[in-house]
Amino acid sequence: MQFIVSLFNQPSIMAGLMALIGLIALKKPIQQIISGTLKTIIGFIILQVGATAIANTLGVLGPIFQEAFHMQGVIPTNEAVIGLAQKMFGSEMALMMLFGFLVNLIIARFTPLKYVFLTGHHILFMSGLLAAVLSTAGFKGVELIVVGSLILGSTMVLTPALVQPYYRKVTGNDSVAMGHYNALTYVISAYIGKITGNKEHSTEDIKVPQGLSFFRDNTLSTAIVMAIIFLITMYSANRSVVLKASGGSDVFIFAITQALTFTAGFVVVLQGVRMMLAEIVPAFKGIAEKIVPDAIPALDCPVIFPFAPNAVIIGFLSSLVGGIIMFLILPHTGLAVIIPGLIPLFFVGAAAGVLTNATGGLRGTIIGGIINGAILTLLPALLLPVMGQLGFANSTFGDADFVFTGIVVGYLAKLFTKTGIYALVAILILIFIIVSIVMKPKKLEVTK
Repeated sequence: MQFIVSLFNQPSIMAGLMALIGLIALKKPIQQIISGTLKTIIGFIILQVGATAIANTLGVLGPIFQEAFHMQGVIPTNEAVIGLAQKMFGSEMALMMLFGFLVNLIIARFTPLKYVFLTGHHILFMSGLLAAVLSTAGFKGVELIVVGSLILGSTMVLTPALVQPYYRKVTGNDSVAMGHYNALTYVISAYIGKITGNKEHSTEDIKVPQGLSFFRDNTLSTAIVMAIIFLITMYSANRSVVLKASGGSDVFIFAITQALTFTAGFVVVLQGVRMMLAEIVPAFKGIAEKIVPDAIPALDCPVIFPFAPNAVIIGFLSSLVGGIIMFLILPHTGLAVIIPGLIPLFFVGAAAGVLTNATGGLRGTIIGGIINGAILTLLPALLLPVMGQLGFANSTFGDADFVFTGIVVGYLAKLFTKTGIYALVAILILIFIIVSIVMKPKKLEVTK
């Protein structure tokens, strides 16, 4: 069981395995099989190293940000919930991940929805959520695994499918899809961006005075913007809190170092994405030809960052504003107060920024980002009562699709027990049948 959990918790290994299968299916020479597989894995690891650097700097900034601006409440944390879920449902989660992936492949093989979800840690998180929620309806053992796998595999196909019309506007083809459980906010923010913005005025076309021409360099502009955020936050916070976080270092030097580390992580992410895509997209042609016709890899959200680097930062900042606005509103709603999490706001906000820029340009990115941040902060407050009933007090998920799935499945389980859940499974099956009847499969376009 631990092997299965470890496999799905390492998206680099999963991606490498898919590249290996694809290259073998294409009957490539052994040296090309080895090269393509290793470069895919290394590219993904480079991406993860950059993402970890970003997450670490935001992890340092988060508590200081909360203290500086006097924020108190619940912080949505996927990992904290899953840590508890694994202790309670470890074996069931492992089997659910394995069979859920097989359900994903079967749906992709026999319906026009050709998405293969490869973001392993999100598969782990969704399996933990489903195991916990379904158990409240009386599911256990084999029944829990079967029903959970069917729902899990369905979400692994449906969420990329929902985002793909907007993702395609960014990439220009169907070679890659979004394998990140935030389809709800991606679709809403991109749609809001479309109706409020103007895609002709892109974030990537921002004009700057000649004297500030260095801002045209994405790396330098990111470093300067993040340095301003870190400096304002750290000089607004209690000095003792900052000194504790910095280990006694000078506040100015610490803030600048953290901002530059964030920027370096961002640059590394972009490089890892380019390297990984250069290998896995052509390799997926083998899977598309031999195993799942026209298969499309659904990959983690940083894969979209290189397409609009300015939109990444603008999407993050706009989402942060939206999160803070909702944080100020929540105390007046009777719901739990959710502290905006900087890590989900960056990664989801950045990806939403690229999508909304494609539909609504600069104005759409700002407005769509604010909506994205507000939803990301509101939804965990709605899920918190469900999680409390499951024994996860003061714990809630931070990503929109986890929250939405938890609310839907949780309330179906509460109101209708097993009958409601089986009705949901029947509806999912009906959706795939209808899609298969009304949709024509699209040929995979591979970027060369």
